[in-house]
Amino acid sequence: MAYVAVKGGERAIDNAHAWLAEERRGDLGISAIGLAQITEQLGRSVDRVMAEGSVYDTDLAALAIKQSQGDLIEAAFLLRAYRTTLPRFAIAEPVDTANMLIRRRISAVYKDLPGGQILGPTYDYTHRLLDFALAAGTVPPPAVEAIAPEAAMPRVADILGQEGLIETHTDDGREPGDLTREPLRFPATRDVRLQALARGDEGFLLAMGYSTQRGYGGSHPFVGELRVGDCNIEITPPEIGFAIDIGDVMLTECALVNQFAGSKTMPPQFTSGYGLTFGHAERKAMGMALVDRAMRAEELGEDSNAPAQNIEFMLYHSDNIEATGFVEHLKLPHYVDFQSELETIRRMRAETGQ
Repeated sequence: MAYVAVKGGERAIDNAHAWLAEERRGDLGISAIGLAQITEQLGRSVDRVMAEGSVYDTDLAALAIKQSQGDLIEAAFLLRAYRTTLPRFAIAEPVDTANMLIRRRISAVYKDLPGGQILGPTYDYTHRLLDFALAAGTVPPPAVEAIAPEAAMPRVADILGQEGLIETHTDDGREPGDLTREPLRFPATRDVRLQALARGDEGFLLAMGYSTQRGYGGSHPFVGELRVGDCNIEITPPEIGFAIDIGDVMLTECALVNQFAGSKTMPPQFTSGYGLTFGHAERKAMGMALVDRAMRAEELGEDSNAPAQNIEFMLYHSDNIEATGFVEHLKLPHYVDFQSELETIRRMRAETGQ
């Protein structure tokens, strides 16, 4: 009987897969969506999947989105699973975002800053009204005149640093952690925390960042700078001994500026929260920066009693791939467990005469 049950289960699963493939394709009278269409026209979804899947590859992310029917968490799961099969042939040099080829760059603390404000492609100033012309597909996109920056664009943190008004971070020479090779351990250093947040769930980070602004963490930051652009990626092959450019990636960087009254070891100054993520993902970078600053509360001698300030809570629950597995395992058979609890409840009721 057990063998028959197993074989029956296999047939049911095979049929479920076939039904899923049919549903995924949809009406055969409608053209199938191509990966190029997803990459070019659903770019923000592609960016999110690359960030949470920890792989910068637009084609693979588009494939994952198509395969998952647009379920971005499932797509990130597919991409991260595929990542485990890839060989690692080099380690990139640190990226210098000060040399980013800017697409968008704004600051909420300086109106006139070196290099100027570049609004770039943004929904910030749209009216959030449905554009039914898009449904008709007859309106061509407006022509955009590209304007080259007239000056260098130093980071706002560097500008404040020239006056000694913001904390500085020095390289301690320690090799950064690598969550893709080593399990998460506590206490987690800031580099490991930022790695975890960089591939964390955008919605979770947004909600927890919001909580810090509503009194659960006492955060009242300014956006020192938010920039989106392309950065060169370099590696140094040991056989040649110098760095070579192997391509570029689009990144979003957010640096928040927070007031800090000082402590026994630090003078009054601004402190920072930092976010950096693949693609054009402003909410993700800002949520990441808010949470990064919140998790530094104990380090800076501040009260630490809000959820976003609890490092273990944040890092254990921000990863939507791990959360998905743990939540969705509830759908698997638990017949034996439930029968055991059912018998326990029946016995307790019998003992109390209920």
